[in-house]
Amino acid sequence: MTLGIIKQLKSATERYVRTTDHPVVAWLESEEDIRFESFDSVYEEHEDFPSVYEEIADRLVARAQSADNSGVILYAVPGHPMVAEATVQILRRRCPEEGIQLEVRGGESFLDQAFVRLGFDPIEGFALLDASDVGAVKLDPRMHTLIGQVYDTFTASDVKLGLMEMYPDDHEVVACHALGVEGQEQILRVPLHELDHVTGYGNLSLIYIPASRDEQLRNRSFERLHEIVAILRSPEGCPWDREQTHRSIRKNLIEETYEVLETIDDDDPDHMREELGDLLLQVMLHSQMEEETGLFTAYDVIQALNEKLIYRHPHVFGELNAEDAEAALSNWEAMKAEEKRSKGIEPEEQSALSGVPRDLPALMKAYKIQKKAAKAGFDWEDISGVWDKIEEELAELKASVGQGEDAEAQVLELGDVLFSVVNAARFIGVDPEEALSLTIRKFVRRFRHVEQRLKEAGKTPATSSLAEMDRYWDEAKELERQL
Repeated sequence: MTLGIIKQLKSATERYVRTTDHPVVAWLESEEDIRFESFDSVYEEHEDFPSVYEEIADRLVARAQSADNSGVILYAVPGHPMVAEATVQILRRRCPEEGIQLEVRGGESFLDQAFVRLGFDPIEGFALLDASDVGAVKLDPRMHTLIGQVYDTFTASDVKLGLMEMYPDDHEVVACHALGVEGQEQILRVPLHELDHVTGYGNLSLIYIPASRDEQLRNRSFERLHEIVAILRSPEGCPWDREQTHRSIRKNLIEETYEVLETIDDDDPDHMREELGDLLLQVMLHSQMEEETGLFTAYDVIQALNEKLIYRHPHVFGELNAEDAEAALSNWEAMKAEEKRSKGIEPEEQSALSGVPRDLPALMKAYKIQKKAAKAGFDWEDISGVWDKIEEELAELKASVGQGEDAEAQVLELGDVLFSVVNAARFIGVDPEEALSLTIRKFVRRFRHVEQRLKEAGKTPATSSLAEMDRYWDEAKELERQL
């Protein structure tokens, strides 16, 4: 503390301290005979720190407003009042609103000791984080990082889990207790996975992660991905990536999407992680192409998505309610309609079938179009009408083929049959795309069984009879039933 601060402490008519759990308080009382009224009891009255801080501020404001108060109320906090001190921020907001004059005087903060005792210069890049909010999004390995408010082992454990989102389990971190306090200071270097095994966490504890230029540490960050894609497209990057256009890699986006779907169908998380990465790469490449023209960046894509998600979920981020999934979907549709109006599009003037992507696979597109038509009231009263329609369309297809009509006519009749079958799927609540995919997988599984059994007999499908293959096919079905 400066001499001026000590003089203020001595001359104040009323003195309050947030907590007496600090070595300086004991020193002031014994060496300078400066007494405080503390708010330690408030910590016992509330279950969380924000409530404690609000209560302390309420009491100080009320005392300042009392009629018999004509002197100066001094409120002392550990370290610098503008560093990691929530009560001071609340007072800075409340006092002007209440007509109370507030003056903030600073002293030495724990940061000063951290810079000296840990030996780093903050100008190299420095971040101060709260232990309650540590995660990969806020971490940058290139910056010296201090994490304050590590009050206990449970908090240290939460910090460890947050750091593990970015750093490997054995990465060295530093647990610090009472920096600069003679006889109490501890600086412990431990692997990350042992961070919550350290004892002694309290009000004077913090965690330090030294800055590192190891680019491998940044491989979990979106910023690094954005940087890598930009390098690949740069003049010094990859010739193949540099030559690509939206149209040249259009098919890649479709292929990668289907590869993700395959991992979902196979319930294969390991490959799903890889394929989702390949799909994300396509998004990044298309975004990078537009960034090079100056139209938008990947961050603009993220911003637009975040804004859309917030806007379309008023039951989560706003004041509306949604008791179930149907109500949530209703809110989503209402917000979509409102978005269109804000763009000068009147949803009421659009076709009921609008909004179905042109290039969807035909089976999926038929399903979505039928759902939209049904929502507009164009639908069968019950599934019996669907069965009649399937039989009608199937009879027309048989007649077309039997009469030897041209290929175009037969194609149209086959399309009618498929379209009517999609209606049946919709009525029984089944996605036809998913149903057909399951059947295809089942067919492939059974056919491979047939091939394997033929191979065991020294044959191939080409050298065996249909009756023999049917026998193995039925065998595969029986095996599935037994499972």
